[in-house]
Amino acid sequence: MSNTINLKKGLDIPIKGAAARTVRVKVVPDVVAIKPTDFKGLVPRLLVREGDKVLAGSPLFADKQNPDILFTSPVSGTVQEVVRGAKRKLLAVLVKADEKQEYVDFGAKDAASLNAESVKSLLLNSGLWPSIIQRPYGVLAGTDVKPKAIFISAFNTAPLAADTDYVLADRTADIQAGVTALSKLTDGGIHLGLNADNYSSTPFHRVEGVIQHVFSGKHPAGNVGVQISHVSPIMKGDTVWTVSPVMIAAIGRLINTGKLDLSRKVAVTGPAAKEPAYVEAFPGMPAAAIAEAFGIGAKTRVISGDVLSGENIGADGYLGFYDNQVTLIEEGDKKELLGWANPIRSHLFSSSPCYFSWLTPGKKYDMDTNLHGGVRAFVETKCFEDVTPMEIFPIYLIKACLAGDIDKMEQFGIYEVLPEDLALCDYVDPSKNEIQYIISKGIDQMIKEMA
Repeated sequence: MSNTINLKKGLDIPIKGAAARTVRVKVVPDVVAIKPTDFKGLVPRLLVREGDKVLAGSPLFADKQNPDILFTSPVSGTVQEVVRGAKRKLLAVLVKADEKQEYVDFGAKDAASLNAESVKSLLLNSGLWPSIIQRPYGVLAGTDVKPKAIFISAFNTAPLAADTDYVLADRTADIQAGVTALSKLTDGGIHLGLNADNYSSTPFHRVEGVIQHVFSGKHPAGNVGVQISHVSPIMKGDTVWTVSPVMIAAIGRLINTGKLDLSRKVAVTGPAAKEPAYVEAFPGMPAAAIAEAFGIGAKTRVISGDVLSGENIGADGYLGFYDNQVTLIEEGDKKELLGWANPIRSHLFSSSPCYFSWLTPGKKYDMDTNLHGGVRAFVETKCFEDVTPMEIFPIYLIKACLAGDIDKMEQFGIYEVLPEDLALCDYVDPSKNEIQYIISKGIDQMIKEMA
C-alpha cells in the first residue's frame, strides 16, 4: 500500500446509534420532494405545473442562469404540489409516485466509447449534472468548465455515517462505468480517496482508471475537501469537481441501463432511533415514511445527514438530494442540576480533559442537542487547529469571514474549504459560535464579489 497520508488532527465523536448492516424497511414512496434549496447557488425556473404527469427522469425545473442544467424527478407520478415560500421562492416540487414506476429511456451506453460531449449531454438531460459539485465554493459544476481534476472520497468518517462499502457492495459495475465516463471530462484524472483501515477489502480498491490515495486518521479524514488539500490544494483560479460515491453509482447505472435510478440504501442512525438500520429509499423520501419503524417522537430532531453538518428537516421534512443518512437525536431541552459546575458529568463527552470521558475511550454516549452553554466572545485556544487537518489557520479564516475581508479570506484559505470541513470547529468551540454558518456567509460574499 503506497501513497498513504496520515492525518494527525481530527476527532471521532463517540455517539450511540450506528446502523446495523441490514435493510429493515423498503420505503415505497407515496410523495417525494425535489428541493431547489439542496443546490447551492441555484436560481430555479419551474418547468411543470400541478397535475402534470412525469416519468423518472422528466425535468421539473432548470437553472435560470444556465438553462441546460435540468433537475429531474426521481420517480414517475403526478406533480401534486409546488411549494413556495416568501416572495414566491420555490422551495420544493412534490411528486405523488405511481405504484408502477416508469422511466425516461436515455439509452444504455458503453462508458468507454463515450466522448466528453456525449457524457456531458447525457448528464445534463438526465438531471445528474447537479451530482457534480464544483470547488471552490461548493456550487453546481459549470457546463463550460474543464476542471483540473475530479475527486471522490470512497469513505465517510462523519459521526454514524453510512458504511459506503455496504451501501455500494453490489454496485461495482455501476461505479466503474461512472468513473470511466467522468474521466472524459478532465485531463487531470479521477482521484480516489481510500481508507487505510479497509484498503484491501473495499470494492473501490478494484476500480480502474483512477489515481488512488490512501488516508488514515480521525474525522474529517473522509471529507473530500480535506483529501484535496493534501493531494492538490486549490489555489486562486483553480477549479476542481467532486462527486460522492452514491452519485457515481447513479451515473454508472444511468449509462449501463439508460434509466435514471436514484434509489439508495439510507442509514437511519442516532441515539433516538429505535433499532438503527438501513432503508431502501429515494432522495426526497419523507421522514414520515420511517417515523413508525424507527420511533420518531415529538421531541426527536430529524436530521438529513450527520449531526455535524446535516440539515434539521423536522418530522415533516424530506431527505436531501445528496444524503444517504438520517440521524435521529433528542432535543436537549432538559435542565441540568448544577450545570457546568457539576464536577462529575460522566454521561457527557468532551474533546478536552475537562470531563472524565478520557478515562473511557471506548464508551458511546447518548447525546442530545443541548449546547451546554450560550454564545459568547471568541476565546483564543488551539481547539480549532487540533481538529482541522488542513494547512490553514481556521481561527483567522473565521474572523476574516466575520469581518467580510476578502483579501484576508483568500490569504487564510477560503478557496479550500466548505462549511462541512470546519464542522468539528462548531462542536469543540467553547464560545458556541456557529462556525459553519460563518464560513457559509463568507463563501456567499466571495461568490457575490468575485463573480
